[in-house]
Amino acid sequence: MFNVVLADPPEPYYLEWMQAALPDGMELAVPPPGDEMALYALVREADFLLTRKRFIGRELIRAGKHLRLIQQFGLTRDLVDLAAAREVGIPVAGMPLAGAMAVAELVMTLLLALSKNLRRAHEATADGEYRKLGLEPKTTSQSSIAFQWMRLPAVEVYGKTLGIVGLGEIGLETARRARAFRMRIVYHKRKRLPEERERAWGASYRLLDDLLRESDFVSLSVPHTQETDRLIGKRELDLMKPSAFLINTCRGGVVDEDALYQVLAAGRIAGTGLDVFRKEPLPAESPLAHLENVILTPHIGGGSGEPNLIQEVHDVLENVARVANGEHPWYVETIPLR
Repeated sequence: MFNVVLADPPEPYYLEWMQAALPDGMELAVPPPGDEMALYALVREADFLLTRKRFIGRELIRAGKHLRLIQQFGLTRDLVDLAAAREVGIPVAGMPLAGAMAVAELVMTLLLALSKNLRRAHEATADGEYRKLGLEPKTTSQSSIAFQWMRLPAVEVYGKTLGIVGLGEIGLETARRARAFRMRIVYHKRKRLPEERERAWGASYRLLDDLLRESDFVSLSVPHTQETDRLIGKRELDLMKPSAFLINTCRGGVVDEDALYQVLAAGRIAGTGLDVFRKEPLPAESPLAHLENVILTPHIGGGSGEPNLIQEVHDVLENVARVANGEHPWYVETIPLR
């Protein structure tokens, strides 16, 4: 029987999910909230130590004489003293969060839709606007087509620069997907990442103003706080290229919507994709709804919601099961299994 310890007590419903997903041959233990002595006692007998948000420091690591793996939820949080884990030969692994991946998928959906002028292309095709150009439908063949019959502007994302404001779990998942399209990644966050992590993630740090000037697409992935309220206002929008696009999937209050409307209406930037708004649902009278260079979605970035959280539990416990079966864990951050 393998002993699995979750360092930070979760909500009751989350604990039920974990118990239900626990592989055969494993027992899950959780210390009472705030009881450090109980946590240390559990870790001394543990084979696997999990953490969602609690920092796992040197003393706790050294207490785990039988630990085979320290597993954290997510990839970007510095939740484990990696140097201490290396010293005693305990591998540390992260795990991508399903909710973050869902938001990143929407970022890329909006990015690609904006780059291909998808909203306008659909409307023009569905409304038969070819008639305004004096065209007539003809049967196509391999060599005879009506290429770009509506002559709509579009760009390729290959080689373009994506600026990510806030390189946390969602920002990282966005960067991973954008690299698959061979985009160049720059990022801004309050605390710059270590250089080795920048290299691993293929992202280069920029001050916010420099990121806005340089990027062809800007994606916002920051929490809404007093510090980030209207983080993107008229001054910041005026720094962007006329050909650039803004994507917001974090929180509506991060953007000054009035300033954004003015800039879009004047053609100062190419367009925007918005999944979040200062008021939700988006008021029917919002002027943003009447612009052609805007794609709006009704806060769908979180995907399926609760099933994503359950999937995160399954992914983490599947990694634990891999190690229990003598396999190498996914997303390992330190050293091979001992």
